[in-house]
Amino acid sequence: MFELSKQFRFEAAHTLHRAVDAEPSRRIHGHSYRAEVILRGPADPVTGMVIDLGLFERSLAMVRDALDHRLLDELPDLGPATMENLSAWIWRRLAADAPQLARVTIYRDSLGDACSYFGPDHG
Repeated sequence: MFELSKQFRFEAAHTLHRAVDAEPSRRIHGHSYRAEVILRGPADPVTGMVIDLGLFERSLAMVRDALDHRLLDELPDLGPATMENLSAWIWRRLAADAPQLARVTIYRDSLGDACSYFGPDHG
């Protein structure tokens, strides 16, 4: 069994309704995000790969493009622009091309925050 990971970074803005720091959160503000996508599975006996990383990188590029320098409030099917929703949204966009998905983690390194999503069937 192998585990592969790929990361990408994106900059995005959003608003958020919350109980603390309510006023600053309601205003449009931005974050630097890092996403880590973990794939887990056996290596194919013919190719020796869990997944062709070239093909997988194309899928990641499409996801990154949909997020980078965007107002996340306008992203279809995201809901409130939380780290929880971002990790699940990325999972949904990659699941068809990467059935080996094991985890998607969103980091806001400057704040020390992280959130991982393990898929709809985990738990």
